[in-house]
Amino acid sequence: MTTPKPRIEPLDPPMVPFAVGGLAAFAVAALIVWLADGPDRWLQICVAGFLCGIPGLITMIVHDRHRKRRRLLSHPEFRVTSQL
Repeated sequence: MTTPKPRIEPLDPPMVPFAVGGLAAFAVAALIVWLADGPDRWLQICVAGFLCGIPGLITMIVHDRHRKRRRLLSHPEFRVTSQL
């Protein structure tokens, strides 16, 4: 008879740093293309990527805001002591 395996909880990392990293990558790429006098199409793609990342950032801010509620529902013993 085998013993039951412990349930592995999914990770719930903060998502805002990923969205900010994507925005920063597109901004740096746009700056490099602009300073290197690259093709205009590349600059347009970088600007479009940055602008499309803004709604993603807003979505991730809301997602992270609800993290405390999700953790309380899945782990009743979880308590937040700091007000961030």
